[in-house]
Amino acid sequence: MSGLYLHIPFCLSKCAYCGFYSIPSTKRKADFLEALKHELVSRKDYLHGEKVETVYFGGGTPSLLHLEEIEDIHKTLHDCFEIDPEAEVSFEANPDTLSLEYLSGLRSLGVNRLSIGIQSFFDNDLRYLSRKHDSSHARQCLDLAKEAGFENISIDLIYGLPTSDADQWNRNLDLFFELDIPHLSAYALTLEPNAVLTKQIEMGKAMPINEEDSIRDYEILCHRAAEHGYEHYEISNFSQLGMHSRHNTSYWFGIPYAGFGPSAHSYDGKSRQWNVSSLERYVEASSVIARSVATRQSTVAEKEILSPEQQYDEYVMLRLRSMWGIDLNDIKREMGERFSYHCEQKAQPLIAQGRLSQNKEILYLNDDQMLFADGIAEELFW
Repeated sequence: MSGLYLHIPFCLSKCAYCGFYSIPSTKRKADFLEALKHELVSRKDYLHGEKVETVYFGGGTPSLLHLEEIEDIHKTLHDCFEIDPEAEVSFEANPDTLSLEYLSGLRSLGVNRLSIGIQSFFDNDLRYLSRKHDSSHARQCLDLAKEAGFENISIDLIYGLPTSDADQWNRNLDLFFELDIPHLSAYALTLEPNAVLTKQIEMGKAMPINEEDSIRDYEILCHRAAEHGYEHYEISNFSQLGMHSRHNTSYWFGIPYAGFGPSAHSYDGKSRQWNVSSLERYVEASSVIARSVATRQSTVAEKEILSPEQQYDEYVMLRLRSMWGIDLNDIKREMGERFSYHCEQKAQPLIAQGRLSQNKEILYLNDDQMLFADGIAEELFW
């Protein structure tokens, strides 16, 4: 099994907090789509014929694509890869770009999972984040998604906002549970080095964030999600039973995937590679590939072959984030006894400190340590 990720880099405007590669313009969309098609064709053997079980349109704002453009991508995907008829096909969208006609069209093209960047149901939060939609768009698009026949819906919410106190965060969650959305991805507001918001705060033009507020909101989130029967299956992800994201879960289980588009990452089980984070360079490299010109130019910016030690560290880092935890038997079988022994020995002090727990061969984070997963993982690294 394997997955496909397609990075659609266009946005109507750049959100103040965003650190992902995107462009606040669609001027070169036709060039990008042609380049994407060339990359898909040229890298169709990357997954060695593995059946594709998940497809994810991310960005950027994929919902800026017209339905005909998505249909063309869909055709190329099926020409290049064996895609399971029951594959999860996820599509990211912003509330202000959605209509009933568009959502119905997505359904007819095989999209069966919708991920909507709500971020907040309150206008003061949305203004702080420089989002294009308002609270009425947020509610309306969810009603339209259900009317169009989507059942597998996820929304994003951001917590730790200086415009929101504990009461407003609780009301955000009230609306989420009231709307009976099956999946939530919730992220703490963080300051990315290249984000506009970071510079605004440094210049005193925007309210600073408070780490204590983020911890408070996260604790509220975990408690309320559990009360409503949602599985906390990864640090930032909560779902009703059986409704977790199959695509994102494949990342945490180390399943191979191929990424297409500028800045997209790929993993084949032994190595990682990532594309150039530039639309201009991506388009030029893809056109060179299409002309079969003898050149070293490529959409790939960098590639690394993972050593056994790096594979172990990645396994620890990714699995510790999830409810499935670290399986010492997996490590022993896939990497060797010296790695499983190392992991178990390193875990003992953390267990004694109440930061980790062990159930037979499984190591997992205690609930109150979820926000510190990266630091704990480092203590288990090779």
